[in-house]
Amino acid sequence: MGKDRVIGAAKVVEGKVKTAVGKAVGDAKLAAEGRADTIEGKVQNAIGGIKDTLRGK
Repeated sequence: MGKDRVIGAAKVVEGKVKTAVGKAVGDAKLAAEGRADTIEGKVQNAIGGIKDTLRGK
């Protein structure tokens, strides 16, 4: 597992936490940032998976 996959997974978790906190406190901006972080993490995780496949791992 490459660093892209680890960082991507961490961003997904961070994004989900931000989204939940934003919804809980009624902060739409924080919730939107959380959704963006989640998507960014999923993309980075996918890129890491592609890199791993190309490396033969």
